[in-house]
Amino acid sequence: MARANIILTGFMGTGKSTVGKLVAKALGYGFVDTDELIQARCGQTVPEIFRERGEAAFRDMEAEIARELGAKEGLVVSTGGRLMLDPGNARALGGTGRVFCLRATPEEILARVTGDSGVARPLLQTENPLERVVELMRQREPGYARFTQLETTGIPPEEAARRLLDIYRS
Repeated sequence: MARANIILTGFMGTGKSTVGKLVAKALGYGFVDTDELIQARCGQTVPEIFRERGEAAFRDMEAEIARELGAKEGLVVSTGGRLMLDPGNARALGGTGRVFCLRATPEEILARVTGDSGVARPLLQTENPLERVVELMRQREPGYARFTQLETTGIPPEEAARRLLDIYRS
């Protein structure tokens, strides 16, 4: 029996990697973080790729990863915040898996990402990071709305993973 992939999308700080690892463990699936995979293959961080190669090169790398992972099964895939907003990537990954969009309030997102030690969040290097989060979430909402939604605000990652698995199995 095919083991359909679980694809996690959503804004940064919504819990895609944390919840994804818990879901993968519960199902005996592999876990892949697309940003981490790109960084490992390039030997550069995402900010370095943007700075040295440009955003278009990074988006091409994302598309290649989406096609590659879409051909596999038994994976939980945590995607970069914009990867699934590209229709080609959504087709590549969504065609062989179930897509969930993790959500959190802007305040919760900001608290989570500023609590990450050593994690650079270039999009938030502004005078008012909360305002920037709200603005970006508003822009991305129509794209994220296409997928099954899972709220992660105020709940532990283990509970979010349990709720996701309940939806996935139903």
